[in-house]
Amino acid sequence: MSELKYDLAIRAGRIFCAETGLDGPGMVAIQGDRIVASGPDVHGEALETVEFPDAVLVPGLVDLHAHPSPAGWHVGDDPEPSMLARGTTTALSQGDAGADAWPVYRETMVEASRLRLRTAISPVRENSFAQTGHFEDLEAIDADACARTVRDGGDLIWGIAVNAAVQVAGESDPREILRVVLSVAEATGRPLLYGSRREPSDWPLAQQLKMLRPGDVMTYCLHRGTDSGEESIVRKGRVVDAAWEARERGVLFDVGHGMNSLDFQVAEAAIAEGFLPDTISTDIQRRHIGLEPIHDLPRTISKLMAAGTSQPDALARATARPAEVLGLSGETGTLAPGACADIAVLQWNRNAPPLVDSVGATRPGGCFEPIVTVRCGQIVQRA
Repeated sequence: MSELKYDLAIRAGRIFCAETGLDGPGMVAIQGDRIVASGPDVHGEALETVEFPDAVLVPGLVDLHAHPSPAGWHVGDDPEPSMLARGTTTALSQGDAGADAWPVYRETMVEASRLRLRTAISPVRENSFAQTGHFEDLEAIDADACARTVRDGGDLIWGIAVNAAVQVAGESDPREILRVVLSVAEATGRPLLYGSRREPSDWPLAQQLKMLRPGDVMTYCLHRGTDSGEESIVRKGRVVDAAWEARERGVLFDVGHGMNSLDFQVAEAAIAEGFLPDTISTDIQRRHIGLEPIHDLPRTISKLMAAGTSQPDALARATARPAEVLGLSGETGTLAPGACADIAVLQWNRNAPPLVDSVGATRPGGCFEPIVTVRCGQIVQRA
């Protein structure tokens, strides 16, 4: 191609993009906030050129379940150091704001953050997400206010968050909680980000999945469940029929690692049968601050690889696939010309600390670590 002068050019020993099929050495050229060329045959001068011969360049990572929040909110975390600095350029907030908090959340987070944020709104009006007792009072779920907020938020509000865990539902009937929230989802044409019931063993997963619709996302999909196993997608070493049937209907499955929701044994069994999560996410929140090693999306991707997911499949599930779920295909999650110039450069560290799941089990095998993040064509973080 002709010699051009770009604003920024990034060469890497490998560029990977599941959406375009790129996988090999090459360059991504950026003008303004857009990718203008990508691939092995891209050449030309740039105002700034950076090279990473031993790293993989991918679209900016997309975290489908996270808690980016203002300071002081219950479980939320500052997205700059914990997400953007770690290669994530787009994140979905899981229930961090309800109707009353949405104006503040929109102004201070969605519109002010350098991270691209979308929201799964809480159907509870008051303040921010609360880990305890969020749905304990069914009257706190204000369907009308939630629907008005969804319409006000437009494309910034992707869907509605609901969590049936006993820590959140209290003594309320989780079936009734889900029925009420589904009515709002139906009225607004939005999907659910659904946190499944795990304890106590009072609602088998099969019954929960039957209530979900095509396009709804079940997060925490790789948790172990209780000793009965009726709350896990894997029982006695096999993926349960209800999970396969839900996937056939179009229900999506998300990791939502968090503090308790990635079990290597469950992941290995599911992946061995070909039941890969649709999306890989962190559920990153305040309790992860200060952890060593750092809890981030590159490390969560690495855990799925250690459990048997191929590297291309794992990277796709943190880039192109969640971008598609969020309705952002073509804008992010891709290195295609015309897309927003969101990029993560990842280095494979063979000597990284062992990977640890939510119950303390470990796997060796190395780990992806972020070395550069580009957001809207600007390098915002260098390792």
